[in-house]
Parts: sequence; structure tokens; C-alpha cells
Amino acid sequence: MAILQLALVFSILTSLSLLAGSSPSPSPDLQIVTAERRIDLNSHIVKVFLTLKIENIGESPASEVLLAYSPTEADRLALVKAAAAAGKKKRKSYLTLDVKPSELPDGPNGTKYYLIHLLKPLGKGEAITLEVLYYLTHSLEPFPVEISQSEAQLVYYRDSAKILSPYPIKEQATFLKSPSSRIESFTRVVPTDRANTELRYGPYVDQPPYSYSPIIIHFENNNAFAVVEELVREIEISHWGSIQVTEHYQLVHAGARHKGAFSRVEYQSKPTHSGVSSFKHLLAELPPKVHSVYYRDNIGNISSSRLRTNFKKSELLIEPRYPLFGGWKSTFVIGYGVPLEDFLFEAADGTRYLNYSFGCPLADTVVEKLTVKVVLPEGSKNPSVVVPFPVEQRTERKYSYLDVVGRTVVVLEKANVVPDHKSPFQVYYQFNPIYMLAEPLMLTSVFFLFFMACVTYLHLDLSISKTKQT
Repeated sequence: MAILQLALVFSILTSLSLLAGSSPSPSPDLQIVTAERRIDLNSHIVKVFLTLKIENIGESPASEVLLAYSPTEADRLALVKAAAAAGKKKRKSYLTLDVKPSELPDGPNGTKYYLIHLLKPLGKGEAITLEVLYYLTHSLEPFPVEISQSEAQLVYYRDSAKILSPYPIKEQATFLKSPSSRIESFTRVVPTDRANTELRYGPYVDQPPYSYSPIIIHFENNNAFAVVEELVREIEISHWGSIQVTEHYQLVHAGARHKGAFSRVEYQSKPTHSGVSSFKHLLAELPPKVHSVYYRDNIGNISSSRLRTNFKKSELLIEPRYPLFGGWKSTFVIGYGVPLEDFLFEAADGTRYLNYSFGCPLADTVVEKLTVKVVLPEGSKNPSVVVPFPVEQRTERKYSYLDVVGRTVVVLEKANVVPDHKSPFQVYYQFNPIYMLAEPLMLTSVFFLFFMACVTYLHLDLSISKTKQT
């Protein structure tokens, strides 16, 4: 009897564990009428534009749409954006939709999901057109992995000819755009067409959910594979009229590694054939009205930089001390100041907040690890952060000149950052203006005490015996 009871309990627990581990399937009421995917391979950051016309063929309304990614894509996914198309042709507008990683268990073959929240539920028989944009990093694999100074850079790109989706797709096509017409090889999945620099896979009709057809494309890509292994940006706020920004870079060329000796003569005499995949300058987009700009490395100041400013933005063209080939690294610092009134504001309740750009100012660059440190004035309280995407947050304490209790530092960290992460973020804090008098009063007190000490010293008679007067 006891054995039967134990067996019954074990059976119930097993059933509960199976129910808990079962993954809810995506809504069977949705189907994709048409799907078009355009993959831009011109840069080392892969941009994918996805247009989906989704129809509700069920009875119940649908308020969410799932996007599916393979495990490899999910690991390299930097950013996903979605918008709903409204209107027709010239009057068409786009309404931004909220996109977040789904908490659903993995699908077949480890498929990962992202969830798009619709502005209003999609009723029976209704259709909606979604425009999705997402970025993939480290998706181009150099092959060969090592090249000489005179060789061009070839890369592999791996994907699927058919769009991975949890919904059936009635008709779909995929277009891939390469930076040059030199395509060494590509996988053929009938029908496949090639026109100069563009490949087209499809159209494919009546594809079931989770259809996948792997493809490999081998092509030439000599664009700069600029990757910042780590960027530490410190934004120091001073209520006395300026914000000082200091950025520490660890830059690497992530393309095919350079082999053999480097010839400066060949590099300068044959710029169109020698070192075509290297880069010797970078463009940093800085805020308008910057001042006190400097660019230096471990050796010292680097004068080979040019700054152009206007009322909209400032552009700093920087040149490292040597051109960067595959595998080569460079470490440098960029610093500048910006006016306080352009980035620091005060809310109606007296709370102050910093409104600044989050991403990396270097154009067409991937940042593997970005750390933003916002140094608040001494005496700031209750800091809070508003960022348009998930980041890791923590606070630190920093001591600077004449600080007594130290300054609160808000630290934001994010991995796999691309240029589209260059969005405004806000840091809110409370500050009592009386703290602005702390440092002047401290300096005044020190000078006053020093003056009193000098006066006292001059009026003291420290001699052992007094001189007799005749």
C-alpha cells in the first residue's frame, strides 16, 4: 500500500513537471500572407529589413506577434525595432511598436523569440503590415582568416533562404545585397537569381512554420571592421557651467588578420591595391558647441585630427598613429566639454535631469562593452535613469578635488552596441543649491584661517629672553 502511494505521488509530480516544462505554442490564429526580407551586407554590421503582412484567420483577437531567431542569430542580435504601417503610398506613416525578448521557452532547435506588442488587437479577418529592422554583429566570418597587405578581404555569411517564423508563410522572398560584384560562391536553393551585387532567394509559397534552408555566401567585403572592445565614457556634471566628457577607447580591426611585413612605401604609393581592407581614420560625431577637444593616446597628444562644427553637430576626424590592419589594435582617449544649458534641465517639481546620447560617437562601429559613467555633483540624491533599451545599472562613489562626502556616479553597462543605440537617455536627481556654496566656503575658510595664522604668527613673540632697552 505504501509503495502504491509513493508511486502515485511520483506519477503526479512527474505530470506536473511535464506540464510546467511544456512550451506554449505561438498563436495558430495568425498567418503571414507575404514576407519580404532584405539583408544589407555592405558593412560588417548586418542590417536586416523585414516586411510582414500578417492576417488573423482565427476567431479570437491577437495582440502580440512573435519573431523567431536561430540560436546563432539570437547571440549576435544587437537591436530589434518594429513599426506598424498605416495609410497608403504617399500618405503612409509608421507607428513605433514595443519589442522585447519573449519569456517563452525555446522553440524547435533552440529557436529564440522576440515579442511585438500591437497597438490594438488584430480582430478576425483583419490584417496588418509590420516593418521590422534588426542588426546582427560578428556575422561576417573572414575567410581566409589571414591575408597579406596586397590581398582583398573575403568573408562568409551564413543564413537561411527561407524566413524562420513560428507562423505559416503563404509567399516570401529574401534579397541579399553585397558591397561588390565579386561573389565567389553561394548556395543555390531553387529558385535563386543573381543580378550584379544582389542575390534573390524565392519566391517560396506555402511554407510551414519553422521552415529553414541554410545558405552560405562567400564574397568580397573591404569595409573597415572597426570594433571597440571596450569603451568607457565618463560624463561629469558641474553646475558651474560645463559638462566634461572623457571617452577611453580600445579599438581593434576585427577583419582578416594581417600576415607578413608591412610596407609603408607600398601602402602610400598604391592606395587602391595595398591595404584595401585597412582603415587609417575614423569619424566621431560629437554634440554641437563642443569646446576644449583633445585626442591623445599613451604616448601623448595626436595632432592628426580635424574638427568641423556647426549649429547641428560637430565632426571630429581622427587618425591613429598608424593604419589599422586585421588584428591590429589602438588605444586612445577623446575628451571635450559641452555647455551645461544644452543638456541639463530642471523639471517642474525641481528635479534636475541630464539628457544625453547613449551610444558610441564613432560611425559604423560595434562596441562589445560600453560603460557610461554619469558623475553627479556632490550632494545629489535619489538618482534614477530612463534608457530606451535594457542596460545594467549600478551606482558608485567618486572623490574629486575639494569633495567631502564624494560624488554619486550612475554606471550604465551594455554589450553589443551598434550606431542605432545612439539614442537620448535621462538621469534624474535631486540637488539642493546650497551645496554649490560648499567649495567656495571651504576655499574661503582655508584662506581665512591661513591669513589668521599669518597674523597670529607675526604678533607672537617666540624669543626666549627679552632685549633690554637702554
